Amino acid sequence: MQTAFPSRPIKALPFWLSLGIVPMVVIALQKGGWWFMLVPSYAWYMTSILDWLLGLNRENPDTETPESQLFWHRAITVIWFPVQAGLVFGAIWHVTRNDFSLAEQLGLFWGIGIASGTIGIVYAHELMHQKNPLERWLGDLLMASTLYGHFRSEHLLVHHSWVATPRDAVTARYGQGFWNYFLHVLIDCPRSAWRAETKRLARAGRRPWDRRNPFWRYGALQLAMLALALAIGGWQGVLLFCWQALVAVWQLELTNYVEHYGLTRKHLGDGRYEHVRPRHSWNASHKVTNWLMINLQRHSDHHFKPDRRFPLLQTYAEDEAPQLPLGYPVMATLAMVPPLWRRRMNPRVRAWRRRFYPEIEDWKPYNRGENPMPRGAP
Repeated sequence: MQTAFPSRPIKALPFWLSLGIVPMVVIALQKGGWWFMLVPSYAWYMTSILDWLLGLNRENPDTETPESQLFWHRAITVIWFPVQAGLVFGAIWHVTRNDFSLAEQLGLFWGIGIASGTIGIVYAHELMHQKNPLERWLGDLLMASTLYGHFRSEHLLVHHSWVATPRDAVTARYGQGFWNYFLHVLIDCPRSAWRAETKRLARAGRRPWDRRNPFWRYGALQLAMLALALAIGGWQGVLLFCWQALVAVWQLELTNYVEHYGLTRKHLGDGRYEHVRPRHSWNASHKVTNWLMINLQRHSDHHFKPDRRFPLLQTYAEDEAPQLPLGYPVMATLAMVPPLWRRRMNPRVRAWRRRFYPEIEDWKPYNRGENPMPRGAP
């Protein structure tokens, strides 16, 4: 049942939980030592404990809500780039001018990378799906601050078109451990994004090196970020910037791994696959982690309606979409230990198969990614 969507700013306030990370980083910079653990304690553990206390939110907002009523929800994603840039480059300035041990530096920028990945990339994901040029630029800036600009091309041109098929490297196969998956996507996705963009340009009669290729923008923005880190903190600043970027990407790909693990679209023959449906993404209705990650865990609806803004995303019952037992932070922690992950998730994947595809008897081609590539895939 859908509910009317309130327009009062106070109703958007829970989605501003991300700002709580700012004082955590400031305290860690001031005190050093193990204080960097404030960031993961806030982003991972506190929100997960509150999930347990406050439970699930199964209410669905009215999808016909006009965009004018979403101003305060959208605002947090719009202001986040300057906030994150202030944290990253302010920390580089502070650390390179004060006496921090190598362990303290790595710890601090590990914590900042968690903020860049858990918050910054999630917000970039929301922004890159919008038609507003300012929002798209802000999304590109956030991705450039993690040196992962190609993600927009890969996500919009490949992942959303070919999710849960062999073409999509981001869909983790059944039984595939996270660390194998992580190495695979780091190598494959930049090349995949380049192929998708060059094919898009070719359809318009343009060459790969045409100025309209967004890889020029991705590269320029990333070089600008590195140059700023160099100007502020020298080569030490560059290395610290790259370290937080790697941590942020690790966070992104942990989330990607969790979102579609083991789920596949049915192959209909001759490279044809069924349309994307809510059943092809793991859904989670955990209240507080959805506040922090702006409803990213309502991922089934995001893939079903990719242009729907985050406050309006719907949740689904078990008969429509598979359900995660816990929110993303806890599931991502499990994913880093493949035997524990498989013990918890493989039975759920098998139950999903029995529920939605009882007619499929041989799952080996799906498990191994051996089904034909989808027709028309770049």
